[in-house]
Amino acid sequence: MEYRNIETLGAAPSLLGYGCMRFPTLDDESIDEPQARPLLDRAIEGGVNYFDTAYFYHKGASENFMSRALAQYPRGSYYLTSKLPTVLVHDLDEARRIFDEQWERLDRTYLDFYLLHNLNGERWRLLRDQGVVDWCLDLQRQGLFRRFGFSFHGSYDEFEEILTAREWDLCQLQLNYMDTNEQAGLRGYALTEKRGVPLVIMEPVKGGALANPPAEAMELFQRARPGASAASWALRWAASLPNVMTVLSGMSTLEQVEDNLATFNAFRPLDEGERAVVEQAAAVYRRRVRNGCTGCRYCIPCPAGVDIPRNFTLWNEYGIYGNEKQTASRWRDLEEERKGKNCLSCGRCEAACPQHLSIREDLKRLQTELDGLL
Repeated sequence: MEYRNIETLGAAPSLLGYGCMRFPTLDDESIDEPQARPLLDRAIEGGVNYFDTAYFYHKGASENFMSRALAQYPRGSYYLTSKLPTVLVHDLDEARRIFDEQWERLDRTYLDFYLLHNLNGERWRLLRDQGVVDWCLDLQRQGLFRRFGFSFHGSYDEFEEILTAREWDLCQLQLNYMDTNEQAGLRGYALTEKRGVPLVIMEPVKGGALANPPAEAMELFQRARPGASAASWALRWAASLPNVMTVLSGMSTLEQVEDNLATFNAFRPLDEGERAVVEQAAAVYRRRVRNGCTGCRYCIPCPAGVDIPRNFTLWNEYGIYGNEKQTASRWRDLEEERKGKNCLSCGRCEAACPQHLSIREDLKRLQTELDGLL
């Protein structure tokens, strides 16, 4: 197993980390512990020592499960991370209550890492102004957790504001070879490198979307490295970034564990030729986009209340990744009054669109296509 010795943190986490939000489940969606424990045991046997859980994962069951599953291993042999659910924290008292609940679930003498979960600019400013950040630093001084950071979902500007506001021990970003310009993206990665803040990468395989690429992309991968999985290419892309401390993978089958261990045992960064292959594969994905919407939002507000960018985002992501189940769920969750079927065909949006898209016709097409998934 490849380890990253982070001298500033006094830690040497495994480059492959275990994301504890996608364990196998039973019919009632609870964790299937007889199936999940062997996955953890095999990962540990293979050298994984970094485990990432959170208050929300598996409807609150992940923290307690991890506490019980890791109890058989010496406490100093692994790193355990959990997170404060910032979306639930409206004041300092609520933060204290949640942390006490987590502490009981985890049954730990200390946490190795504690993160502000799902941070963006608005939540950062709220937590800072309410004293939650100072309170977390006090917990760190008390030794309840050893290293303090945040996970992030927001814009680059928000990320820059947060990362430069203080000295962080680490941060966690969504990053993969398809999302280089999404959220903080590669600009955010470059800032972590400049600031010397070790980075944990989440969603390197984009929730599994990059594990089953279009046939044309898979042919590119197979020609370059016969037998290597598409997931291994995505993981190696993320892990090849020099400032990356750990790449998280939410492994839910033994096959995934074994494939990932094979990728990170005697890990080899992508060479120049392999990086070109990944770029070619990304281009294959992008050619599958349904239309050229950039999300600029010049088309809204719509007189009929249609959320045009949201409709196109769902449609384009479905076109790129073919993720029927996920798209159907997200389409079902979108309020009926915001869907394309409510378009009045007034043409106002098309007059404002810098890409000159046929928005009215595309809204009809996407409504038919996405309704067909339900």
